[in-house]
Amino acid sequence: GQEALESAHVCLINATATGTEILKNLVLPGIGSFTIIDGNQVSGEDAGNKYVLFFSNIYMLRRLHLFSQGDSTFSGNHPYSPENLLDNDPSFFLIESHPDNALEDLRLDKPFPELREHFQSYDLDHMEKKDHSHTPWIVIIAKYLAQWYSETNGRIPKTYKEKEDFRDLIRQGILKNENGAPEDEENFEEAIKNVNTALNTTQIPSSIEDIFNDDRCINITKQTPSFWILARALKEFVAKEGQGNLPVRGTIPDMIADSGKYIKLQNVYREKAKKDAAAVGNHVAKLLQSIGQAPESISEKELKLLCSNSAFLRVVRCRSLAEEYGLDTINKDEIISSMDNPDNEIVLYLMLRAVDRFNKQHGRYPGVSNYQVEEDIGKLKSCLTGFLQEYGLSVMVKDDYVHEFCRYGAAEPHTIAAFLGGAAAQEVIKIITKQFVIFNNTYIYSGMSQTSATFQL
Repeated sequence: GQEALESAHVCLINATATGTEILKNLVLPGIGSFTIIDGNQVSGEDAGNKYVLFFSNIYMLRRLHLFSQGDSTFSGNHPYSPENLLDNDPSFFLIESHPDNALEDLRLDKPFPELREHFQSYDLDHMEKKDHSHTPWIVIIAKYLAQWYSETNGRIPKTYKEKEDFRDLIRQGILKNENGAPEDEENFEEAIKNVNTALNTTQIPSSIEDIFNDDRCINITKQTPSFWILARALKEFVAKEGQGNLPVRGTIPDMIADSGKYIKLQNVYREKAKKDAAAVGNHVAKLLQSIGQAPESISEKELKLLCSNSAFLRVVRCRSLAEEYGLDTINKDEIISSMDNPDNEIVLYLMLRAVDRFNKQHGRYPGVSNYQVEEDIGKLKSCLTGFLQEYGLSVMVKDDYVHEFCRYGAAEPHTIAAFLGGAAAQEVIKIITKQFVIFNNTYIYSGMSQTSATFQL
């Protein structure tokens, strides 16, 4: 993750107060370099941001002044205006993201041969007390699961009652002292506590199936990014060596056990993970050869990372601005259902769309000067009504919001800019490091209620 940050080159469009806060929150964790795209001149309004502003700077290009105030320990440049960038360098914005997370991959419902053999090496009924109380809870669950299968025709506990009965079965296995009272065996208590998560079904998540069925995974070419080649190799593994399952992750949680037993169990999972990764690697090599790419074009590090996180891969595709703004493609259902509560955060989105319409019609934002506040209320309300009618949005927006948007006059309070800058920087870091799931696709923060929400617009 840190290596990815240090090699990242981030583009900031418009050096506003929010923009500078985003940049600050990216520089602090260590991004390697940045580019500022801003064709605007410094004005008195920019005194509201965090950077020092002298009167003599008022007519400088804003990106030049911001850069001159920066730290010399990292590199930054400012070569374009936003319009020039969008016209001539659209590839600057191409980013892919596939995050991770969640439950342990123990395969207790579908133990692979090496794991089954390891479980069979334990005999809980003929163990000394010390060994019995230091047996890993994974082994305990596996042993009693085998007993459960013999009594239920091989059906794994699924319902609440079945899992309670299975816990009771494990509880009966706790050693008794000479008075018939249960011994204090924490490993058995761990097993009982972990029944819910340990007995999760081994299956391929729907998000991974979606990746396997994606055209970019099916049709591999010389221009295909490495992620999709790895995904295709993963798909081939599932169909062949994996017998319908993803590669074993190869990790187990900490637990009460003596070091010898724990390490042996850990090695069973670890060796299986290595074997599965090698099989996926063979498919990668064949795919690269088929498209005329060098075998080293995908590193072993990338391969291992994908295999260990194969259950949590995600491809997040946000809707385009054209879809969001299109009369036939706008997500009306999301907006209308959210407006069941008239104070839902989505109302701020509707107001911002109305403000954009106001700016297009009048060449300025509503309420930017004190004398314009009252006269702009009616104009902004007209823009809001026109927007709602044009897009067929049968919702009501309180007049209070129209008044408030005229009152604040397109200001950018630094407290709000600081919060949004931190939130935006966190999303950028997710994308750079390819860890955790990014927002999809619109994040709205209400400074009035101090609440936030995401919407797919």
